[in-house]
Amino acid sequence: MEVLQTFGHPVMLQGSLAPDGAYPDAFWTFWAYDAPESHYDNSPCACRWGFWVYFYGIDPDEVESKPLEAKRALEKAGFSVAGKPVDAASDRKTHTGAMLDVRIIERYESEE
Repeated sequence: MEVLQTFGHPVMLQGSLAPDGAYPDAFWTFWAYDAPESHYDNSPCACRWGFWVYFYGIDPDEVESKPLEAKRALEKAGFSVAGKPVDAASDRKTHTGAMLDVRIIERYESEE
């Protein structure tokens, strides 16, 4: 998820923040929720990755705008984004969140 790092906010695996630790004012998280492989001639030839990408922050305007900016940047980098950002639950009263469903196909190198 290198594309997310270009926005200047921390990027981490979803659920990796300590429950009692301090949250950054704004940050990205991601979770790989799916990774089925496609096969050709009884061999895996590609993986269809699915990621949930979350943005959390204390500024509601930024929570609305950053995921839309990320959608455009991810699509430019070759990812497919299934729709616009949707609300994401936050376990902190100070933060709100938005989530994107992001997908990409990883094609394996042919061994021939």
